[in-house]
Amino acid sequence: MSQCPVVSRRKPLSRRPAAPRRGLLALAASLLVACGSLQAQSLAQLYEAARGYDATYLAARAQADSAQYRYEQVKALNRPSVNLSASATRSETDVPVIGRSSGNDGSAQISALQPLFNRTNDAVIDQAERVFVASMSELEAAEQELILRVTQAYFDVLAAQDALETTRANKTAIAEQLASAKRNFEVGTATITDTREAQARFDLAVAQEIVAENTLRNTRIALDQLFGRADIEPRPLQVPVQLTTLEPRPLEQWVAEAEDSPAVRQARLAYDVAQLETERARAGHLPTVDLIGGVSSNRTTARRTTTLAGTTTQAQIGLQLNLPLFAGYSIQNRVKETLALEESSLNQLQATRRSVDQATRQAFFAVQSGEATVRALEAAEASNQLALEATQLGYKVGVRVNLDVLNAQTQLFTTRRDLQRARYDAIVNSLRLRQAAGVLDEQDVAGVNRLLMP
Repeated sequence: MSQCPVVSRRKPLSRRPAAPRRGLLALAASLLVACGSLQAQSLAQLYEAARGYDATYLAARAQADSAQYRYEQVKALNRPSVNLSASATRSETDVPVIGRSSGNDGSAQISALQPLFNRTNDAVIDQAERVFVASMSELEAAEQELILRVTQAYFDVLAAQDALETTRANKTAIAEQLASAKRNFEVGTATITDTREAQARFDLAVAQEIVAENTLRNTRIALDQLFGRADIEPRPLQVPVQLTTLEPRPLEQWVAEAEDSPAVRQARLAYDVAQLETERARAGHLPTVDLIGGVSSNRTTARRTTTLAGTTTQAQIGLQLNLPLFAGYSIQNRVKETLALEESSLNQLQATRRSVDQATRQAFFAVQSGEATVRALEAAEASNQLALEATQLGYKVGVRVNLDVLNAQTQLFTTRRDLQRARYDAIVNSLRLRQAAGVLDEQDVAGVNRLLMP
């Protein structure tokens, strides 16, 4: 069997335009998914493939790439500008006594301007820089969101598969109990009630199997949408399952880290931009100073006139001062407007901080609760297994009825299904906590990947 090619990863927050490399990402995605036709795919493989296919992430990547070009455009405000202008004319003149005359005129001029003092331009450039940094934070948030979406879709399929297997195992056990009840009724050791109870449970199990099959199809469709093809097969968790999801850090440390999360950084940068907008508005009262210069050349040719023919060259250099004196109170009102917008941005920053703080705390307790739930369900599974064995033994010796066995079987398989779902939720919740704190990255994908079957 041929081995899948190794695809190298690129750093997620490069500030260089990534447009020429998108073709490589798409190729990497197709290669990784093509390898999946030979074997089950790991979470790391699918995440790498999603980075080259998922439209939402690629849109965020393109948006971040464009921010660099916007920043470079704005920086040109304080750079020199040079212009060239040229003209050529021909004139025909009919003068009494002198007669008709004609001539050709040509001129060319090069002018240059270098801003020396312009606080408006400085503020615009500072704003563009912060917008560019904010776009990098938006890209980081998009990458974290992609990790979470891929992981959630991955484990949703595994949970649906486990639920379907559990439902089928439960149906098989009920079918055996139904057959036993029928045999006992035929020989006269059981009543028709046992058979009807088992038949009712069996019919319910059939309905549950149909629902589980449909749920599996839907989760597979959701997973396939991330990669653009069907028949993706996730790897299950290793057995025995060993979950090491939450780092031993106190809650307040997670909350402190959330202060530098992408969402808070974006809100903080938006507040900086609002402050610079106020500075830009106030700069409307200030003068601007430019260094200007130019070289011009004029050439004239004439016949039968008094106009002198020849070439004239002129050069100039100097300073240009512009001082606004009165603009109908527009600058003062603009300053008041930007101050109000600055206050709005500050309140939005505070709201974002509180929202991230709340999300981090909720995610932390969700992880703790999830881990405790897994431990409790593991103990419940063992207890339900012993209870089922005891109930089956009691049924054989006549101290338990058929309904007791059916209830014990249903309870055991329900507990197993809930346990499998709780394990997946515990893993996803640990990633949600890291996303809320703003520290989720590819290393966390690799950590979850180590929990899967090789």
